[in-house]
Amino acid sequence: MTKTIDARGLPCPQPVLLTRNALQEANTVMTIVDNETARHNVARMAERAGCTVQVESREDGIYVLVTKGVISQQQVEPEPAPVSQGGPLVLVVPSDHMGRGEHAELGQILTRGFFHTLGEVTPLPDTIIFFNSGVQLVVHGSPVLEDLDKLSQQGVEILACGTCLGYYGLKDAVAVGEISNMYTIAERMLGAGRTVTL
Repeated sequence: MTKTIDARGLPCPQPVLLTRNALQEANTVMTIVDNETARHNVARMAERAGCTVQVESREDGIYVLVTKGVISQQQVEPEPAPVSQGGPLVLVVPSDHMGRGEHAELGQILTRGFFHTLGEVTPLPDTIIFFNSGVQLVVHGSPVLEDLDKLSQQGVEILACGTCLGYYGLKDAVAVGEISNMYTIAERMLGAGRTVTL
């Protein structure tokens, strides 16, 4: 039985995540997308998972048929997830938007996409540290609050700089994680096996 996913109009990485989740329930998934980037991303994920992919362009969209199967020599095998060596993996978030381009709105879109995807990949960070304007992501009304809450439930430690929260007047608005201090933040960063800055 084929499961159909209509991913037309959905932003990255939704088509990939929906297809991957559907493959956990069905052997064949038909994902409908409306652009070449989404088609490429879905096909690449499926091939890395050892699936066969057939693509058909129609007037109403691009149909990507993904079928579970034995990995052939031509297909790309899944890449092993990187493993943190010698200590925990710490993700540092110093801003409420990703990157340094001219358009803050694009950076906010990228941030939403990143945190929505983070819970779907491995390895999860052991700790996420928010400071400077990044603390605005852990308060009520944050566009990534639901994703951060899920990460917290999965055991990810979420720390927000208390000085930064105070600067923005947000100490009473924290909705996920805990208010921390620079001693603890420095301790987590210096004790990390690997630190990744967003």
